[in-house]
Formats: sequence, structure tokens, C-alpha cells
Amino acid sequence: MPTWIALLRAVNVGGRSYPMAQLRAVLTEAGYGDVETHIQTGNVRLTSPLRSRAKLESELERLLSDDRGFTVEVVALTPAELAEIAADADELSEADPPSGGHYVSVLKTAPTDAGRRTIETDPPEGERVHVRGRAVHLLYDKPYHEARRSNAAVEKALGTSTNRNATVVRALAAKWGA
Repeated sequence: MPTWIALLRAVNVGGRSYPMAQLRAVLTEAGYGDVETHIQTGNVRLTSPLRSRAKLESELERLLSDDRGFTVEVVALTPAELAEIAADADELSEADPPSGGHYVSVLKTAPTDAGRRTIETDPPEGERVHVRGRAVHLLYDKPYHEARRSNAAVEKALGTSTNRNATVVRALAAKWGA
């Protein structure tokens, strides 16, 4: 049975509460296997007979939105994809260490060439943007809240995404990656 990493967008922020114990219970009751969560930001590992990423995301979004009463967008990855994103984060941080932080926006769909050019070209001073597959790496030499190329800018240029600190991405990959 395929293993998936589901990253939930914007849960446990702004009144959009989803306690991880309740999330695990809902997923287990719905028939997903080996359900685990990591910290409170909506990181879930599960198994499912579904092999289509789009079908899995759609089914999880419906299930979780029905349970919560608000939209819960899901970005799904395979363990190998998660490991690759973490490896890219290591490579990019080692090549040009950010003094303010490294964040990764994981996209729901592959970026277009035009969108990629928009987000990568001419970033503001102290900001570097690298698109690798479905991941946008945001490296800052300033605090995250001061950055202009944030997850909101990523979504404007490339579509739905969910953002994690590179430290969390590395921890997830160590725990659940291929």
C-alpha cells in the first residue's frame, strides 16, 4: 500500500484549529493506515490504497473539510519526494547559507516556466528564491516577516502551496523520507 506525506495548509493558525490527535482519529476512522503526525502544523504520514496524488489530495480535503467546517487544502508527497526536497534544502543552505532562515513552499502542482521566472527573477535584497521541482526554497538574510518573497508571493506566482521551515522539512525527511 502506498505511503504518503500529507502537508495540510494553514491549520492551527488564525482560529483554524485541528488538534493532531483528532486529525489522527479522523484519518484512522476513514480507513487510512499507519497514521502519524509531526508537531502541530499539519504534517501527516499515512498509507492508502490510492495511487493518484490528485485523488488522495481531493479525498483528504473533502474528509478534513467536512470534519472541521472549513477548507483544508492538502499537498501530498511520496517519501522519496520529501527526501529530495530535504536534500535540496541541505545543498542550497550549504552553498549560500541564509542568515535569517530557510523556508520551503511545497506546491500542489508543478510550476509553469512563466511562474518560475516570476518568482525567481530579481528577488529583493537579502532574499534568494530557488524552484526545485514542486518546492520553492526561500532563503533569507532578514527575518521571515520582513521578506517580500514569502509563501503569499509563491502562491500568487505558482498556485496553492504550504510553507514549512527547512528545519521541519529535514526532520520530516529524517522521520518519514525514503
